[in-house]
Amino acid sequence: MVADVVVETADTSTLVFFTGNDHLEYRAGHFLTIDPHQFEALERFTAFLEDLKGKREPPRAYSMCSAPHERYLAVTVKEEQYVSGTTKYPPLLSPLLVKRTVKGMRLMVTGFTGPYTLSPDIDSQTDHIVHICAGSGSVPNFSMLKHALEYYPRLRHTFIYSNKTWRDIIFRDALIELEAKHPERLRVIHTLTREPDVALCGPSVRKGRVNAEMLRALIPDLDSCVIYICGPGISKFDREAAKEKGEQPQPRFLESVLADLKSLGVPNARIKRESYG
Repeated sequence: MVADVVVETADTSTLVFFTGNDHLEYRAGHFLTIDPHQFEALERFTAFLEDLKGKREPPRAYSMCSAPHERYLAVTVKEEQYVSGTTKYPPLLSPLLVKRTVKGMRLMVTGFTGPYTLSPDIDSQTDHIVHICAGSGSVPNFSMLKHALEYYPRLRHTFIYSNKTWRDIIFRDALIELEAKHPERLRVIHTLTREPDVALCGPSVRKGRVNAEMLRALIPDLDSCVIYICGPGISKFDREAAKEKGEQPQPRFLESVLADLKSLGVPNARIKRESYG
């Protein structure tokens, strides 16, 4: 049952679930799935898309922003947009979850799974975790960050978070609170691509996209830290569209950051990644 709906940004909401007294076993970074067929309001849209695609609509995966030690289960959902000429199909489930979910609504969810998780022995691998996220890619990293701050006191964290504007930052206040609570262990850096004057947003805010120069300056121990990257990557639709034009798909956030890290000599074994959003 939905116990609360927290509006994070204009297009993103966190759904907090009441699960009774059950303790749910999952790892920080896991996702759960929600099947669109359970919603009567979506029946005609689901049927239309299935006719159009010639196959059954699959459940959608949403990362949990809650951490395993917390007494609630929560997912954060960003509303997908339909962009003519760019998006192949209109989004089905995310608009309903973000804009039309209310307290008391009952949902059937399944899970929990996913390879993008915090390793149980992470503190034997490094004393510094670097999170590099964009948009809703912050969701699984936020879960991992909270879990690590609670259970791995030896670990330091640098959270580099890219968005378009100050208003687009998911968990903005929560990250401020965590940094204030753990000033020796957490540093949060925001990088904004479309904010007119980042100076008004505070000293931890940078202008522009994540790039190699920025990463070199912010991460002095590139050879020993472990890096978790989550953000938009080249999609199946991107590859198909580029193939039709006889071109290579343009790199997105994930590919660009990976290329920057490679140019800086970061070993691939120290990089965990997830294409998202």
